[in-house]
Amino acid sequence: MLGAIITLLLVAAAAYAVTQVGGVITLLFIAAVLFLAYRRLSLLAFTATFTVLLIAYTLLGGWSAPAAIWKGFLWMLLAGLWLLNVRPLRRAIITRPFMKAYLKLLPPMSQTEREALEAGTVWWDGELFTGAPKWPKLLSARPPALTPEEQAFLDGPCEELCRMLDDWNITHERGDMPPHVWEFLKAKGFFAMIIPKKYGGLEFSAYAHSCVLVKIASRSTTASSTVAVPNSLGPAELLNHYGTQEQKDYYLPRLARG
Repeated sequence: MLGAIITLLLVAAAAYAVTQVGGVITLLFIAAVLFLAYRRLSLLAFTATFTVLLIAYTLLGGWSAPAAIWKGFLWMLLAGLWLLNVRPLRRAIITRPFMKAYLKLLPPMSQTEREALEAGTVWWDGELFTGAPKWPKLLSARPPALTPEEQAFLDGPCEELCRMLDDWNITHERGDMPPHVWEFLKAKGFFAMIIPKKYGGLEFSAYAHSCVLVKIASRSTTASSTVAVPNSLGPAELLNHYGTQEQKDYYLPRLARG
């Protein structure tokens, strides 16, 4: 009941506003703001639209003393809005002071954090979040494929490992993988898929890494997670990208052997 009364009052207020010149201009102003914001148009488009509406309001509205003061105030605001369209001026009075104040609130960024932010690219994924992705770019990308070496690993050691796994025994009886499974993982290089060959690794692609994990997960999620962790953002990945040559020579062969 209360909602119905409020709705009727709002409709009555809107009907009364429409009968007044100022009310019509106000409704047009609100509609323009919603349309321009939805279309993500530029500040110049906003300013030009508001200028047209204010000219209409000035010519069609009343000329009493309060109305003249109010219109003068609106024209002053519009003049300020036009000034903001001058990019050097906008940067000097708004953007630069705001950024200085904002940067003071942020904690300092470490070198490791900076390297992590600058690593890699967003490729087509970044375009997707702009709202206007370039679909031909995505469609032109070739699907990944396994190399003969990667396919042989998937059909050989990976298949053999799957036959060795008993998920019920691992998760409910033993609470761990059997010793012979651990030894097989280390001996066949399951922990070395992202390590370069010169350090004793397999140097597989991300696609091959994914295929191996999917196949193992079909038999045991515990085994799949065990293989996934050292092949993701573990020490081998960090050493390979950010370690010194001495660190790589010492640690990567040992990590490759499990």
